[in-house]
Amino acid sequence: MELQYFEGITFEKTNYTQSPLAKGEYENCRFVNCDFSGSGFEDQKFIECEFISCNLSMVKLTKTAFRTVRFKDCKMLGLHFEDCNTLGFSVNFENCTLNLSSFYQMRMRQVRFKEVKLHDVDFTECDLSGAVFDQCDFTGAMFENTNLEKTDFRTSFNFSIHPGSNRIKKARFSLEGLPGLLEQYDLDISH
Repeated sequence: MELQYFEGITFEKTNYTQSPLAKGEYENCRFVNCDFSGSGFEDQKFIECEFISCNLSMVKLTKTAFRTVRFKDCKMLGLHFEDCNTLGFSVNFENCTLNLSSFYQMRMRQVRFKEVKLHDVDFTECDLSGAVFDQCDFTGAMFENTNLEKTDFRTSFNFSIHPGSNRIKKARFSLEGLPGLLEQYDLDISH
């Protein structure tokens, strides 16, 4: 089946839960107030696209290509980004809920997360070097053998990062974030 090509189109207020998005390559497209929950993006390509106020919860991402894709105000529960096509993978998130998602072994250097809920997200063996996490909530997020070198956590909170199990050289933390680095030592830290 030949893939369709879409360029510069805005898709608005569409429900794709019963009838999925057409297989194809989407370039410079915008998806606004669309519901993709539970559908599939298998083998789709999104290049320089934006998803705004969309529900992408439980979308299947097998071989999905996200190249310079921006997600803003989206609900994105239970996504497995490690299933994506990793060639040129580049995403940014703003004011999204990514709870219960996984970035296992993903290379996401210099990615930006702004005001994102990352509850119980798996960042195991992920390369997040140079990433910026601006006012993100990491309640229950997992970091194990993760490259966090030069990563900025200064305004983020509720993280628990074991310095001995992750690469954190030159990572940036605020004074308030120090308990998240020392939690495994069972210290009593007070102001």
